[in-house]
Amino acid sequence: MSKATYISRRFALLAGVATIAAACSPGGGSSTSTGPVSVPTIIPEKDELTLGFIKLTDMAPLAIAKERGFFEDEGLYVTLEAQANWKVLLDRVISGELDGAHMLAGQPLAATIGYGTSAEIVTPFSMDLNGNGITVSNEVWRQMRPHVPDGPDGRPQHPISAAALRPVVEAYRGRGQPFNMGMVFPVSTHNYELRYWLAAGGINPGFYEAGDVSGQISADVLLSVTPPPQMPATLEAGTIYGYCVGEPWNQQAVARGIGVPVITDYEIWKNNPEKVFGITKAFADANPNTVLALTKALIRAAIWLDENNNANRREAVEILSRPEYVGADAEVIANSMTGTFEYERGDERPVPDFNVFFRYFATYPYYSDAIWYLTQMRRWGQIAEAMPDAWYGDVAESVYRPEVYLAAARLLVDEGLADAAGFPFGTDGYREPQSEFIDGVTFDGRAPNAYLEQFAIGLKGDDRVEGSAVLSAR
Repeated sequence: MSKATYISRRFALLAGVATIAAACSPGGGSSTSTGPVSVPTIIPEKDELTLGFIKLTDMAPLAIAKERGFFEDEGLYVTLEAQANWKVLLDRVISGELDGAHMLAGQPLAATIGYGTSAEIVTPFSMDLNGNGITVSNEVWRQMRPHVPDGPDGRPQHPISAAALRPVVEAYRGRGQPFNMGMVFPVSTHNYELRYWLAAGGINPGFYEAGDVSGQISADVLLSVTPPPQMPATLEAGTIYGYCVGEPWNQQAVARGIGVPVITDYEIWKNNPEKVFGITKAFADANPNTVLALTKALIRAAIWLDENNNANRREAVEILSRPEYVGADAEVIANSMTGTFEYERGDERPVPDFNVFFRYFATYPYYSDAIWYLTQMRRWGQIAEAMPDAWYGDVAESVYRPEVYLAAARLLVDEGLADAAGFPFGTDGYREPQSEFIDGVTFDGRAPNAYLEQFAIGLKGDDRVEGSAVLSAR
């Protein structure tokens, strides 16, 4: 459908966004329709958009919304542009060169609290659950393997604890050799998941301090930033000995015979939130209908990706393998996108929820998900001082926009394009306490400080980092 045809068909109708948003805000509204509904048509304030992404499989909702025509159904004419790295992507959203982007969940939160780049970024849409892995070089795996128990079939027993890596790290230290690992960005899920896994195995991943943003204070393992597509080559060059990244860059290491993925983030935290769709607050305030239309299109893409037990994933793989999107070999992308994961050559195991785009309310922007990221920023010193529980909730509510999401969801339900059961209508924006972490620690988003108190490694209470030391008031 051309832009002119679309506008001529819909020009006379305006969206009732404010009414819908109020009815569908967290804690309000009904999950079922009470009768025939006159569905408002959304006229975007800005309909020609440029959106950014990084070449990872979890950008899939953007690619699918474009290729399946979901953006155009909402009157949006979207150009998708791959970005060089996460910093460039964020900077271009802030400058207005990009209207929005596939973002690390930590980016809008960090920008809002002024860690690194300072800006008001919001999100109405969580893009996926899970999707990352931790890979080590073949040589490191050879040294880890004797410390990994066998399963009944003689293969390594999963999940693999970082305790198996600890003697390897100690041996490197004994030789005076730093143990280097890569992650994609200081406020990335990958940084926090890698740190979580290491600390759960008794390895200190280091702390941040205002005068030292390397995050390597008191570290047993030195973590540094490497852009996702460069991870395999950096590992092969020996610059790093392992990394945490999204797909397809763990499976690429297996395909190239240069590394072994030892754990997925699904095994570190079952059904963890991963990326978000980020826009500036200024853009959201100026273009509410556009944001609602974007959210509708992205929800439809997420539904398509998961519907009928992932029946559309092979088509999604073909789309993602194109050079303008992820640009990796289709079979490498398929290793994880179609419900399996290859840990070593020939050690392929079913992981049906490795990539989740809609199930389990994956796309709803939970305040508690935001709070988990904020707790990790505090745990590792990116938030330098103790903050009250209410502060965490206030920041989450300033960044995450579930009322927009539920307004979009209600429109889709009323248009017959989605089932109301797929959305958490009536929620207060907080998940129930979660305990399916590799260390068994329970996370309750309503009590972030109590959550931090449970960890042996990490800041808590009034702890702070000064110079090269962690100071505790205890």
